[in-house]
Amino acid sequence: PISGYGVAKVLDSTHPDFNKGDLVSGITNWEEYSLITNPESLIKIQHTDVPLSYYTGILGMAGLTAYACFYEICAPKKGDTVFVSAASGAVGQLVGQFAKLSGCYVVGSAGSKEKVDLLKNDFGFDEAFNYKEEQDLDIALKRYFPNGIDIYFENVGGKMLDAVLCNMRVHGRIAVCGMISQYNLNRPEGINNLMFLILKRIRMEGFLVVDYHHLYPKLFEMILPLIREGKITYVEDTVEGLDNAPAALVGLFSGRNVGKQVVAIAHE
Repeated sequence: PISGYGVAKVLDSTHPDFNKGDLVSGITNWEEYSLITNPESLIKIQHTDVPLSYYTGILGMAGLTAYACFYEICAPKKGDTVFVSAASGAVGQLVGQFAKLSGCYVVGSAGSKEKVDLLKNDFGFDEAFNYKEEQDLDIALKRYFPNGIDIYFENVGGKMLDAVLCNMRVHGRIAVCGMISQYNLNRPEGINNLMFLILKRIRMEGFLVVDYHHLYPKLFEMILPLIREGKITYVEDTVEGLDNAPAALVGLFSGRNVGKQVVAIAHE
């Protein structure tokens, strides 16, 4: 079976740290019942006053990705200008809200009017635009960032990255979290504007969440109060049943999902 990030209930255990009835999150299989032979990789769920599905996203890999990548690599300062691509996704929606909490000016891009409205009305982005409606991404970015971009949170790659490089400010930071526009291409698109890394002394750094698992306690300390006080919004796109999981996965690559894509296999 395919593996992925999930939430599960322990039905039986021979491991001293996990007991029958415990709720856990971590890498599980796409199946109704799984035998997990490396339970050390799981996190025992302690806080059940929030939706359990949150542990697949805002309190799981997506939340840690947004938290660690934005605060550790982007190093935001109050007043920074921040651009987030794929901004309505599981990670992007959180990065934008973290940036606003840090006192930044934030613009996001997404692929539909519904998602653009979500960014501005629900997630508090200062501005947002539909990249599919823009004839020239360079002109679009200059419209929203007349003085340039301090931080680019990269999720898509390709033409968007090329346009952003032209619009970065001196000593800007680019955190490369993903490049979803490139994953299924037989030949990835080339980038033409790398010279700006030199001219503007830009720092561009790749990110893998596995390097930051030690920051989970800091994430929880920061984000649980925000969730409980209603100061952060998190949108999930839930489909029912394991049979619908393949279509939900494929839909990610055409932008069908709005927010974090979740598959509900069982309900208590």
